[in-house]
Amino acid sequence: MDKIKILIADDHAVVREGTRQILEQEPDMDVVAEAADGAEAVKLAGSSRPDVAIVDISMPNVDGIEATRQIKSLYPGIAVLILSAYDDDQFVFSLLEAGAAGYLLKSVRGRELVDAVRQVYAGESVLHPSIARKVLNRFVPAPGKTAGQKSAEVLSEREMEVMRLATRGSSNQQIADELCLSLRTVQAHLGHIFNKLQVSSRTEAVVRALKEGWVTLQDIP
Repeated sequence: MDKIKILIADDHAVVREGTRQILEQEPDMDVVAEAADGAEAVKLAGSSRPDVAIVDISMPNVDGIEATRQIKSLYPGIAVLILSAYDDDQFVFSLLEAGAAGYLLKSVRGRELVDAVRQVYAGESVLHPSIARKVLNRFVPAPGKTAGQKSAEVLSEREMEVMRLATRGSSNQQIADELCLSLRTVQAHLGHIFNKLQVSSRTEAVVRALKEGWVTLQDIP
């Protein structure tokens, strides 16, 4: 069985050690590198080629925002999962725009972190509930506000069905079950959506859909 290769970037050694211990209890996970700052994280992303990079925000030399931006630019196949103590708006939106696939607060339990790693590895997005609320408050259009470009001009009807379910937080398998499609077909639709929207993650696609007004509060539980 292929293991999920993971890079941990945090300037506190005790956090890196604790995160490693949690993840390496899982038979399908392997921590292949640890970085103490953002510059080292970018360097190790290139040399160790992890599947998932768990990145803190506040780090010396290069912070987590710039590290995420560089990792996604140089190695777009790496899913970046933010694990931070901060939920300030400036950090949240900068990181989502930089291409982070998920954003968790350090208050999460170990099981939630493990599940999140598997989700971003599978191409899904993960947002801590308080972060998700910030995204909704920022991007869901107010009643009566005119939406941007029409979804039909960009995405097909089937792609919009997939997009709405992704916005609800449904996994790829749940989307497949809901729409009576194969998992491979759902993955193909998501790939087409990413290409059309010029994004590299579910999170970026959801943010774009919210910005454009393609999804509404009724689409989100």
